Amino acid sequence: MTSTTSPGPGPDGFSPFAHLTVQNTALYRQVMRAFVMAKEHFAVHLRPEDVYAALPGEVRPGELDGVVKALDKLVEWGNLRADPDTGRVSAVEDFYRKRFIYQLTRAGEAAEEALAAYDEALGRRGALQAIALHDIVTQLRALLVLTADEQPDPGKTYLAFDALASRFAALADNARAFMSSLQRTIDLHEVEEAVFLAYKDRLIQYLERFIQDLITLGGRVAQLILELEDSGRIQVLLRAAAGREAADAAPEDAEPAAQKAYAHWAGRWDGLAVWFLSRDGRESQARLLRGRALGAIPQMLAVVRVLGERRAGRSDRSADFRTLARWFAEAPDDASRHQLWRAAFGLHPARHLTADADTLAARLAAPVPAATPWAAAEPLRISPQLRRTGSYERRGKPRKVEDRQERRRHLAEVAAKQVAETAAARDRLITDGAVRLSELGELDPVSFGLFLQLLGDALATWRPGMRHTVATSNDGSMEIRLSALAEGPPAEIRTPSGTFHGPDHLIEIVDLTDDDRSLHGGSGR
Repeated sequence: MTSTTSPGPGPDGFSPFAHLTVQNTALYRQVMRAFVMAKEHFAVHLRPEDVYAALPGEVRPGELDGVVKALDKLVEWGNLRADPDTGRVSAVEDFYRKRFIYQLTRAGEAAEEALAAYDEALGRRGALQAIALHDIVTQLRALLVLTADEQPDPGKTYLAFDALASRFAALADNARAFMSSLQRTIDLHEVEEAVFLAYKDRLIQYLERFIQDLITLGGRVAQLILELEDSGRIQVLLRAAAGREAADAAPEDAEPAAQKAYAHWAGRWDGLAVWFLSRDGRESQARLLRGRALGAIPQMLAVVRVLGERRAGRSDRSADFRTLARWFAEAPDDASRHQLWRAAFGLHPARHLTADADTLAARLAAPVPAATPWAAAEPLRISPQLRRTGSYERRGKPRKVEDRQERRRHLAEVAAKQVAETAAARDRLITDGAVRLSELGELDPVSFGLFLQLLGDALATWRPGMRHTVATSNDGSMEIRLSALAEGPPAEIRTPSGTFHGPDHLIEIVDLTDDDRSLHGGSGR
């Protein structure tokens, strides 16, 4: 017996993708998925009834013949291979009857792998990975240790660069995917209000946490990159890693392979440096990512505001006009349409707008038919004030003035409490000269929040190569002076919510309001 095999891919090489552009694409995709799942369970062949049982109900044909036709088309396109099914032959009639078992071809398997990669990339949402920043710092420190060797070990150097490139590529790809999917996430047409409000709080906390890590660890990464470049040994490390990668090349190809590998690793190092360092007048990608992440928070709050307006019952003009158009289309006759037009756009008679008690009494005594023409009806008397000023207000009892003293008193107490807490936090953070971060001791939540704002303002002004920076708070009341330390253990600041860890610096926090008072003759700190 000879087996019936598929013709294989066509001359263009893309026949296994033909099932994506024809009718019943969903059925073909599910059939191929059944074969992929069977391969994962080490099943080689499937019979039509096996495929039929594996199909989900929404795409399963009513009869088994529908699956057989789909299998035959996939064999024709080169996705599957059909072999005679002789395992269940019990009579001569069964031997001559058309029975096949099917299995994936190499082309069909490659097509499914490509489609799986496409689906995964298309649905990828990404994440801002703070742990990747820690790993990048660790690998940069390992490379800095290797610079101390006259001849760095090629194996260790290559592994350090490979781990660094892997974590950096994951960080960049996930950050790009996350920011591109963020706008789709907050699209009001794609998310329900309750789901969005529950997701909003978690996303804002997630962004704030990543921004804090990016501010602290991003500066540390930039500092390590500068130290490696200033050491003058980064080229030696890159050549060692390139030599290790090209070690298995043929002797005649060793030199070109080493040059190609060196260009590859040098380009990846330049990409890492540009991602964390601002150079040639261009902002670093880390700074741009920080700006995008910070900008996402107001976007989320704007969506919340729109949802609040929608919940309050504010009308949508476009939706109102569409509803009105539907009403016009459903009106039974022109008279109804004219009546609807007058009711919708206020073109009905407006005599009631100036009707007072006397007018109503006269109308009750002598009713005027609705069909009376304007010219034949009794004229309306218009107030001279309305003719003169364009407005007319009826006199009556004024509205009761609401007593808001209790609310004002509460707001004043809250404001005074906030001012007192801020003043106490400011006094707690003021230093007597330059001290280490580790010497600040334990901070309460208000003082720690103010400290993070000052530290963020200082780190935002940090530029490559800087060892000292000065920044002023947003309200201009405090100044922070930050100086990097060459070495030392990391700083720890304890708070009721946990312990803050980071590289130790010399820090000096000055109260500018006291300086202003001292300049005017007051007593300063």
